[in-house]
Amino acid sequence: MTDKELLNELLAVERRGWDALCTSTGADFYGSLMTEDAVMVLANGMVLDRDGVIDSLKNAPPWRTFELESPRLVDAGDSTILVYTGIAYREGAEPAFRGIMTSVYVRVDGDWRLACYQQTPIPD
Repeated sequence: MTDKELLNELLAVERRGWDALCTSTGADFYGSLMTEDAVMVLANGMVLDRDGVIDSLKNAPPWRTFELESPRLVDAGDSTILVYTGIAYREGAEPAFRGIMTSVYVRVDGDWRLACYQQTPIPD
């Protein structure tokens, strides 16, 4: 697989995740995507394990739309790191969130699984 193909494959996974967050199905999506010991480090400083992510997404308000910009990959041996700028909108024309997203993926039984995710906010 070329780097471009790998980038497109992981971006497709990320887009499915954002689509799930827009349709209030994020708990199910991330529940199946995350490894058992995965963590998410959120922009507000919270660190959630897999169960915490699932619980927090059950009642999370949906995003209206999103954009993924400037994606790149980092080869980390047995894992692949996807870094991109995420811009998400709830109500109105201005973004409700803008940040640098870092997702660490590992292959488990041939499927990509999310081992770690971190948001770094971009100040206004």
